[in-house]
Parts: sequence; C-alpha cells; structure tokens
Amino acid sequence: SDSSAQWRYISDDDRERLSHRSEDGEFWMSFSDFLRHYSRLEICNLTPDALSDDSLTKWALNKFEGSWRRGSTAGGCRNYPNTFWTNPQFVIRLDEEDDDPDDGEAGCSFVVGLIQKNRRRMRKMGEDMHTMGFAIYEVPDEFSGQRNVHLNRNFFLRHASAARSETFINLREVCSRFCLPPGEYLIIPSTFEPHKNGDFCVRVFSEKQADFQELDDPVESRVEEIEIDEDDVDDRFRGLFGQLAGGDCEISAFELQKILNKVVTKRSDIQTSGFSITTCRNMVNLLDKDGSGKLGLLEFKVLWTKIENYLNIYREKDVDNSGTMSSTEMRTAVEEAGFSLNNPLHQVLVARYSEPDLTVDFDNFVGCLVRLETMFNTFNTLDKDDSGTVELNIMEWLNVSLL
Repeated sequence: SDSSAQWRYISDDDRERLSHRSEDGEFWMSFSDFLRHYSRLEICNLTPDALSDDSLTKWALNKFEGSWRRGSTAGGCRNYPNTFWTNPQFVIRLDEEDDDPDDGEAGCSFVVGLIQKNRRRMRKMGEDMHTMGFAIYEVPDEFSGQRNVHLNRNFFLRHASAARSETFINLREVCSRFCLPPGEYLIIPSTFEPHKNGDFCVRVFSEKQADFQELDDPVESRVEEIEIDEDDVDDRFRGLFGQLAGGDCEISAFELQKILNKVVTKRSDIQTSGFSITTCRNMVNLLDKDGSGKLGLLEFKVLWTKIENYLNIYREKDVDNSGTMSSTEMRTAVEEAGFSLNNPLHQVLVARYSEPDLTVDFDNFVGCLVRLETMFNTFNTLDKDDSGTVELNIMEWLNVSLL
C-alpha cells in the first residue's frame, strides 16, 4: 500500500515511478504472490479499440436501461416462441461502413454489451446472476424506419436471427463484436428462461455514428363508442331489465354485481372468482351519463354489449381453452379490445390484475378493460386542445383519481 514499509526496499527510480499517494485503492505485490493468490485475470477495456492499436479512435456509444418483469417483459430466449417477442426491443440503424476493415470485408463494426444490474447484491438473498444473452435480427423493409411498433410473435416465427451473443451465460456482462452490412437491426436482450425479474443495461459501441432507439407501441385507445337508442332495445331485453332494475328502473352497482355473478357462475368455459363491488362501481362510473350513480335502460344495454364483446375476446384469446388467460394472452387481448400500451403499462397490468400463477380470470379481465377505458375517456375530456398533456389542481386531481 502507499504507506507500506516495504517501499524502503525498492529502488528510488522504481519507487518514484510506481508510488502515487492517493485514495485510489491501488496496491502493488510481488509476482510470486500474485501467482499464488490469483487464478484468473480479466483485462477491462473501456472502449472497443484494440489494445495494440496506437491510434486514438473515438467509438460512438449508445446506451439504454431496461427491465425484465415476470409475466410481461421477461420473455426468455428464442426457445420460448410464445413469450420471446414480449422482451424489450431495440433497433440500431447502421448507415456508414468502416473506413479500414480489419479483414478486408466491407461492413459496419459494432459491439453490443448486455449488463445485468444489481445482481451481486442479490447474492445475500440467495440469488445469483441470471443466464442471459441477446439476439440480433435484420429489420425487413416493411418495418424500416418505424419506431412506434413492438414486433409480435409472428415476426420471430418467420425470421431467423442475423447474429447473436456467443452464448447465454450467467455472467454480469455478455459482450460480442459484430460486422454487418448497412441497415436496421433489432436487438433483443433476454434471460435464457422466461419470467425472470431483472434490470439490465444494453450498450452499443459503433465505429461510426448510429441511430439507436427502443421500439415500443404507442399509448392510445382505439375503442369506439357504442351508440344505442331506444329502437335498438328489443322487448325481451326491456322486460329483463324491468325485472332486474326494480321499482326505480335503474341498476345500482350492488344490483349489477348480483346480476353478473349469477350469469358467469353458470358458464363452464370461463373461470372467475366473481365480480367485486369495486369492479361493478367502475362499470357504473364508465357509463353513468346522468350522474345518478346507477344505470338506466340504455346505459345498461351499452354495458351488456361491452361485456359480450369482452367475453368473445376472452374466449378467442384463451387459445389453450383453460378458462383463464395467461399474461401473454392478456397482452394480445388488450390490444384486440382496442388499447395500445407500452411495456411499462403492460408490467402494471400484470402486477395488478393477474394471479400469483400469472393467469387472469374473466372478472379481472373485464375490470382491467373498464378501468382503461375510463382513464382514457377522462384524460381525453380534460385534454381540450388535444395537446397530449393536461394540468390539474389538487381538487381536480382528487376528483379524477377517486373515480
């Protein structure tokens, strides 16, 4: 160390050359001690330049931080095609070829480094590094230049990877160097198995400047409002409503709960633990146009039509006919229902509406869609100039959040 008495046995020239008194953690040891105490040496290079190259080359660096979350964005490797596409996706555009190709082959050199974050501190809780890696796909012409799109399962079933990390391994960082023709390439970082929670950082060094962005779906609602007038309600439905609504000719959240639970318990093709009063209140809030806190005939007809649509989507996307929806099926079902959501929002939906085994039953599916539609409607009402932003005071915020 800097204050060691052993420095007295070092020549003045060597001591002047080696000793730098500062709190930098640097220490020196004899080569024989080094061989006895260490079995492996790794040399870290801060840039992709060759250590033997005397010229100074500035490589361009692009970096993104992301996360894998169980049930939403932790899709595992290509061996799991049903979930692989849900991993975070990044696109890099390589336009300029290298000035002086090392092997004489023209192309664009770049280095991809995938680092898993905060895993060493997890060892105290009995966890270790994830086995991880990445795959690289050439972006076809039909998706060239697009950034507001998360490529789906069908794309990866039809296309093979153009390159990939050398192996999936449980190291803190996986790093590989590539040389590919100019074009756009999709980088998919993943753990080997799906449903592994973790945070990561992906870095791309390129010899030339390159455009590097995350691909994700836009956040928007394409739900069309259902228009129903008196002539659209047949006598049978009108009579049924009269029996259910009682003397006040309106259906409250409590009456709605009884009606829905009576209907869904008779079905064998869906699983449900029953509609909660909170979900039923959300349904009433979505369609209660006159502020009575209850649903009149036309409002109830709109709701009934919505629930029938939800049921059709639920049964269609439940591809294994389990009566429940997996978190991956839920993602496609939400899109089918008219909502485009990004990765962070899909993570929230899984956390709030799925069971511990990552399944979503029918009542939670309906509750999720109703909540989404209410939130989009509320925002669009407040966004009077279509600017995409709203400003609320404390009372307005409380009124909105208590809906």
